[in-house]
Amino acid sequence: MNFSDLKEFKYGWRVVLSSALGIGLGMSPLPFYTIGVFAIALTGEYGWGMDDVLLALPVFTTVSIFIGPIVGNIADRFGVRKVVLTAVVLFSLTFMAFTFNTGSKTLWLVLWGLLAAAGAGTLPITWTRAVNNWFTKNRGLALGITLMGTGIFGALAKLYASEIINTYGWKIAYLCVGALPLIIVLPIAYLFFRDVTDPKVANRVAKLKEEFPESGAAQAKAGMTLKQALSDSKFWLMAAAFVPVSFAIGGPIPNLEKLFTSKGFGIEDAVLLASLLGLAVVIGRIVGGYLIDRFWAPGVSFVLLCMPAISCYLLMQPELSYPMAVVAIVILGFATGVEFDLIGFLVSKYFGMKYYSSIYGILYSFFGFGAGFAPYVFSRFFTETGSYDSILFYSIFAFIFGAMPLLFLGKYRTFTADNEAKTA
Repeated sequence: MNFSDLKEFKYGWRVVLSSALGIGLGMSPLPFYTIGVFAIALTGEYGWGMDDVLLALPVFTTVSIFIGPIVGNIADRFGVRKVVLTAVVLFSLTFMAFTFNTGSKTLWLVLWGLLAAAGAGTLPITWTRAVNNWFTKNRGLALGITLMGTGIFGALAKLYASEIINTYGWKIAYLCVGALPLIIVLPIAYLFFRDVTDPKVANRVAKLKEEFPESGAAQAKAGMTLKQALSDSKFWLMAAAFVPVSFAIGGPIPNLEKLFTSKGFGIEDAVLLASLLGLAVVIGRIVGGYLIDRFWAPGVSFVLLCMPAISCYLLMQPELSYPMAVVAIVILGFATGVEFDLIGFLVSKYFGMKYYSSIYGILYSFFGFGAGFAPYVFSRFFTETGSYDSILFYSIFAFIFGAMPLLFLGKYRTFTADNEAKTA
């Protein structure tokens, strides 16, 4: 790597830092990565089944599907800074409200619905808009660094929650995990998170445009309308790929602790193995981001998103050894590290930035549909069969055939000032 090629980071590092923290401690990873740890405590205290606990995720997903595009549209119209600062506060307070649950399954589901509504503004649909606008040449790498927060904080939050649950109980753990966005993200985002259209960073943006005439800052208002994107075949190719792939990726993650204990691992080993996913996600973010900057992103993504089929095969083995489990988690995490930055990169390359958050928000709904319902489906298979093997077998095909539509996306587009699209 030629480090002189990374000069864009001189101007955009602040937004990358604040976005990495905001996404990493936001709605995308925190509930998803920690529910498996909380599930063990809840099933033990209230006698709930694993499927009872994970029924929360379809509720969470359903609300997200409707709220995500709305939040994206608000961010496009009124600016992402206002949206993320408000959402961080609401998400944090709602997460902490889980401590008030007293065993009511209805309240459990209501809280998950509220969490999805309150935290939608902390999803990558908002933060990555600003990142894309600050970067062009290193857009994939910048997105990868930004989104590696999900892997880092997802893994740490899982261990953090587990330790607090073991020491103080699950209610205190919800307070401690929920407070993280308020304590860490809010002050950093308030100081550093500003899009290129913010008057307070006009001088820095002017220098960026001077040094990088083709920068994202120069094309922040260029691109397709939402209506044009929805009538474009490339949009639906992406949607067709994201549903099965997200199902196959999202299903195992909250079930990992249960999966490993069902294979004979102790709970501490199960939590430790599951936490390795976060490290693999970080590596996937960086490597994947670097590769899609330099090669055709759909082709790179196809290869990387097919790899977890190997993970599914390994996890199906009746005599799952510790080394095999590590390999399976690393491969799965590596692919998980590609998904969100891939969506952001593809939206910017094929639809432009004018209605980026709105388009991303709808595509995220497709991704969220697969990832959100999958954990419950996985848990139902386990409840009915006592094993995850059959659903893992189906997931092998979801990875391979699900990623294929990406190969038909064709050349990237560029957008002129009058928003006419050209292939590049």
